[in-house]
Amino acid sequence: MESHVPVLLEETLEALAVKPGGRYVDGTFGRGGHAREIVRRGGEVLGIDRDEEAVAAAGDIRVVHGRHGEMKEIANEIGWQEVDGILLDLGVSSPQLDDAGRGFSFLREGPLDMRMDRSCGTSAADLVNGADETSLECIFRELGEEPGARRIARAIARRRGFRTTTELADFVERTAGRHGAHHPATRVFQALRMAVNDELGELKRALAGGLELLRPGGRFAVIAFESLSDRIVKRFFAAHTGRMQSLQQGGEEWVGELPRTRAVTRRAVVAGRREREINPRSRSARLRAIERLK
Repeated sequence: MESHVPVLLEETLEALAVKPGGRYVDGTFGRGGHAREIVRRGGEVLGIDRDEEAVAAAGDIRVVHGRHGEMKEIANEIGWQEVDGILLDLGVSSPQLDDAGRGFSFLREGPLDMRMDRSCGTSAADLVNGADETSLECIFRELGEEPGARRIARAIARRRGFRTTTELADFVERTAGRHGAHHPATRVFQALRMAVNDELGELKRALAGGLELLRPGGRFAVIAFESLSDRIVKRFFAAHTGRMQSLQQGGEEWVGELPRTRAVTRRAVVAGRREREINPRSRSARLRAIERLK
């Protein structure tokens, strides 16, 4: 049975206003839960994923091995100059978390990897064992919002030689101590994962390129699971939603970024109680969507 449960499925499909014959890009295909429902409702889907395992498991849906930051170029290459909808379901998927060999979870012992695309790039082990103390502190503070970033970075720089997830997690716990319900390595692992995969950089490129790819009337939906990504989405969408401002000399002008959009979701949509009970991963999900205007 598929271990991945698509989060906010009905809310996302409603935000995208899926229509028969429409073209949709799922820039973070994963195991295709959202994409398959779009196809079931008559839409045509182009999936994109940097994880080769996700591409291999795609079945009869067209999925390209690539980054969502390149979605415009990928869509253009197959002849799609405009699309009716775009979805980004950010973060790490359940199959990736559940596979100890991928190194995303400190709850399972595995290699300290965390690369979504294992064919290239720097691993988490490369970072913790090779980056200088200042760089590690910056990663933990900016991407993990870790209050003990300096102390943890200093301790790691003195220790080095980390090979597995549990080895690093146990060391962070001994260094930082336990002060609440969450494991003290939670923010450190988030920060390393985001740094290894340049998640915020990819998100910014995907938002800009995706909005250019969207046809007038098309919709852009993003599901984020942590505050840094959600903040970027919120600010980007707000900048393009903008407003009309009256001029002293008469008339009015648009104040905001182009192309113009309207908000489909006035505030972040969150999972209901029933979904949170069934799928704990949905508890931190935030869905935002906009529609491109003519």
